[in-house]
Amino acid sequence: MDKITIIVPCYNEAEVVERFYSEVETATAGIADCAFSYLFIDDGSRDHTLAAIRTLADAHENVHYIRFTRNFGKEPAMMAGLDYADGDAVILMDADLQHPPSLIPEMVMHWRAGFDDVCGKRTDRADETLLKRTMANLFYRSMQAVSRFTLQRDVGDFRLLDHRCVAALRLLRENQRFTKGLFTWVGFKKKEIPFHVHPRAAGKTTWSYLALLSLAIEGITSFTTAPLRLTTVLGLAVSALALCYMIVVLVDALVYGDPVAGYPTLMTVLLFLGGVQLLSLGIIGEYLGRVFTESKQRPCYLIDELDGEKFDYAAGRGEVK
Repeated sequence: MDKITIIVPCYNEAEVVERFYSEVETATAGIADCAFSYLFIDDGSRDHTLAAIRTLADAHENVHYIRFTRNFGKEPAMMAGLDYADGDAVILMDADLQHPPSLIPEMVMHWRAGFDDVCGKRTDRADETLLKRTMANLFYRSMQAVSRFTLQRDVGDFRLLDHRCVAALRLLRENQRFTKGLFTWVGFKKKEIPFHVHPRAAGKTTWSYLALLSLAIEGITSFTTAPLRLTTVLGLAVSALALCYMIVVLVDALVYGDPVAGYPTLMTVLLFLGGVQLLSLGIIGEYLGRVFTESKQRPCYLIDELDGEKFDYAAGRGEVK
């Protein structure tokens, strides 16, 4: 019998936890020779999410949970799920039911047919604003242009991963994570399944424009050095233009004399060069900041509670019951 763990990162999802479990159980009931377990990751929720998860765990033997010491973010929450999940495969899903549980049987079917990574591909972005759609298209085009591998477009975290993929992802321990890129980077045999994103079952999204911009910068700086190379090209281009302008000024002074006029041109050049320098320093600073963060080798997350017991770091890594 196949054993599959469903990993569910949660942040302030108290209203949907029980409904999520009920709908997934209904969707998976007809899958033969397959035992499902649930691993909820409470990412430092401020509502009653933990209480709702505890209630489920007390009522169902196949429900387990991890609670972080604080809010670390969705990326570390998924990493914790991969670290502590067991079985033949895992399924990553959001608790808000935007990922349709009805797609799970098809995922399992393709996995049993030999695919290692069966992922959901959203078919439209009608639920998003024009600005968000435009920025998403710009991000994907930028990544395709500068990255050495092809990032899966409109494919997120909703996916089934074979235990081999899980083992490979566990090897990647960087703190500043862009999991969408890591899924592609590890390779393996992939299968995309189109699906329509459902409205949130309850609550509001915590992904603001600023958070999405931060995630995009994380993706670009994690998987390509193109921005650094761009500053080099920009520096060479500006130097070439400055040299040409210097020759023009020199010839003009020799032929027509050295007039005092030219203050606006001088200020324009100075401001332009200053802007280029600040932009270059900002890009370098982004990469340097990531090097600084990784050099400290801090863990991706810290666990406060594991299946009802306080996590004891002195005793070593605990195990989900």
